[in-house]
Amino acid sequence: MIDLFEIEWVETEWAWARIRMSTRWLLLVMFWAVPAWVVPAGAQQNVRVPVEQGGRTVQLAAQLFKPATATGRVAAVAIFHGCGGPGQNTARMAGLLASWGYAALVVDSFSTRGLKDVCGRNWPTQADAEARAHDIDAALAWLGAQSFVDPKRLVFMGYSYGGGVAMLRALSSKPDDASPSPARAAVLVYPDCALADALGPKLALRQPTLFAMGALDDWTPPAQCRAVIDRVTKGRDLVETRVYEGAHHSFDALGLPVRYLDGVGNRSKPGGCCGAHYGAHEPAWKQFVVDVQAFLAKNLAP
Repeated sequence: MIDLFEIEWVETEWAWARIRMSTRWLLLVMFWAVPAWVVPAGAQQNVRVPVEQGGRTVQLAAQLFKPATATGRVAAVAIFHGCGGPGQNTARMAGLLASWGYAALVVDSFSTRGLKDVCGRNWPTQADAEARAHDIDAALAWLGAQSFVDPKRLVFMGYSYGGGVAMLRALSSKPDDASPSPARAAVLVYPDCALADALGPKLALRQPTLFAMGALDDWTPPAQCRAVIDRVTKGRDLVETRVYEGAHHSFDALGLPVRYLDGVGNRSKPGGCCGAHYGAHEPAWKQFVVDVQAFLAKNLAP
């Protein structure tokens, strides 16, 4: 059984500030963690994204990061968190995206629904993941309706469980599906590729999609994603993969040492249980940033 202390470390490295520590130490840590590229506060805005759920409209909390110097309509990226909820990794990426001239929307799929994390006993089911995929549709629609966003240059990006959900939206179980994608591209960061098991033996991909994975990941192993990619019979040329040597799950959780959690749900293990390593690998993070920037530049050109 995993305790609350451990769960709050998962995929949300900033949650470690909740640990009991002196006020002086907490302030020191917060100061030390502020990166040079942080977007000015005026460029960030708390917003709500409406999504239909069970015959009613749910207003998802989200944070919008706008580029400070962009002119005209800009490309935009909707970001979806992992099983631990939004964290410093998603905020860091949103800040980077804004510094590159993109708008970024970090969507909180949990708080409005009364969830905090689903890494342990509340490990999400296939049905949960398929239902959450509608959050991606809602976020893209919201972004496309903003006056400063180019609705023809939208991207969705997901981490871990959120990456698996994004994978469900990127793929189609109908190889002859000719319907256009609502997005120009997708980025899947150490995605939960086991979620694709229910989609069938043949898959189609409708937009360029980057799979970014850690070679040592035993929570969402690259082998599972390779098996998914092998089933793509249409749009296989749209797939790009990056596997970072020496990296575990959450390689972008800067400052978080690699550790093992024995109580987290793990779809890659028999019966979906239990245990996985996670933690930062700075070389992987640095290369990941380069790879994402290049991928977006290539696929979001006006």
